[in-house]
Amino acid sequence: MRALVAFVLCALVAVAHAADGQKPRARDLGVPFHGTPGRLNAITDVAGVEVGHVTLISGNGALKRGTGPVRTGVTAILPRGKSKPGDPVFAGWFTQNGNGEMTGTTWVDESGQLWGPVMITNTHSVGVVRDAVIAWSLKHYPDIDLDDWWSLPVVAETWDGWLNDINGFHVTAEHAQAALDGAKGGPVAEGNVGGGTGMICYEFKGGIGTSSRRVADESGEYTVGVLVQANFGRRPQLTIAGVPVGREIPESPAYASLQPKRADSATDMGSIIVVIGTDAPLLPHQLKRIARRASMGIARTGGIAGNSSGDIFIAFSTANQNIGTDNGVPTVRMLPNERVTPLFEATVDATEEAIVNALVAAETMVGVDDRRVVALPHDRLRELLRKYNRLQGAGAAQ
Repeated sequence: MRALVAFVLCALVAVAHAADGQKPRARDLGVPFHGTPGRLNAITDVAGVEVGHVTLISGNGALKRGTGPVRTGVTAILPRGKSKPGDPVFAGWFTQNGNGEMTGTTWVDESGQLWGPVMITNTHSVGVVRDAVIAWSLKHYPDIDLDDWWSLPVVAETWDGWLNDINGFHVTAEHAQAALDGAKGGPVAEGNVGGGTGMICYEFKGGIGTSSRRVADESGEYTVGVLVQANFGRRPQLTIAGVPVGREIPESPAYASLQPKRADSATDMGSIIVVIGTDAPLLPHQLKRIARRASMGIARTGGIAGNSSGDIFIAFSTANQNIGTDNGVPTVRMLPNERVTPLFEATVDATEEAIVNALVAAETMVGVDDRRVVALPHDRLRELLRKYNRLQGAGAAQ
C-alpha cells in the first residue's frame, strides 16, 4: 500500500506541473541526480545568460522537398545577453567525435574568446544561421566600427532529417534573428523546441534540455549551467540513474527500419551539442578542460560517441569583463587549477541531467513520411526507477 501511495504522489507532481502549464522535469519524476542545482536548474542560472528559440512545425504525410513536413528550428544562447555585443567571454571547445559542425571554433581556440552568441540548428541550416548572426549584429549594434570589424559566429548543428524536410531549407535568416531577439533569462523551454524540434535521443524523442549546479569555493559560490541539443544514441544504450531504461523499454525505437542485420555494425544515427556556461573566473585553457568533461555526463546516460556521431562542446565564463579591449591592460581573475575539480564534477552532473530533462520534456512526434518517434513514457520510467530502487523523493518510499 505504501508503494502505491508513493507512486500516486509522484504522479501527482507531474499532474500539478501540467496544471500550471509547466512540463514535469526529470527530478519531478523521481530521477536522482548528484549535486545542487540553481534556482531554475537551467543555463540561465548563470547571471546574464539568455536563451531564445524559434520552433517550426508544419505539414504532414509524405515528404515533398521544399514543402515539408517541417519539424525544425533554431536556438540562440547569448553569454552576456543582448546588451553587450562588444564584450566577449573567455571560452574553450572540445570535440569528442567530429562527425558534426560548430563554426567559428578555430578562432575560439586561437583567441581564447567567444564573441556573440552560440546558435544551434539542423545540419543543413548552419550557413544561413551564421550569416543571419552577422546581419543581426550589424542591425542591432550600430556602434560597430565597420572599418575593421569582422565576425566568425559560432553555429552548431545536429541532424533532424528523420522527421524533418532537412533539404527543404526551412530555417531562414528571419528565424535565426527572431531567436536572438526573443532570447531572455528565466526558465528555458525544453524538448521539441528550437533547434531540438526534430531531434531524436536514444531512439526516443529528444531535443533541448538544460540543467545547472551550484559550486562552493573559498572565494564564493559559482554556477555551472548546461544546455544540450540531444540527438544521439541507440535505444539499448540508454541508462538513467544507473537503470537500463533502454533495454527495459525496447518498444517502438526510431530508425527501426534502418537497423542493420548484424548487431556489431549498429550505427549511431545522431549527435549532441553541449553548451556550458559558468560565472566562475576561468581562463580559456581551463574552459577547454571543462568542455571535455561533458563527455562524461553523456557517458553516464549510455552515450559512446559512435563513428557517425558529432559530439561537440563549448564552454564559456562570464566572470571577466572587458577582455576584448585593445586599450590598456585588462585585469583578469582566475581560479587556481587545484580548485577547478568541483567545476568538472558540476559539468558532468549538469550534462547528465540536461540530457534526461530533454528526454522527459520531449513529446511524441510524427514527421516525414508519417515516421513516428515516441516520447520516453513517464510512468514506465518511474516504474523502472522503483524496480531498481532508484526512485527519489515521495516515490522512493516502499
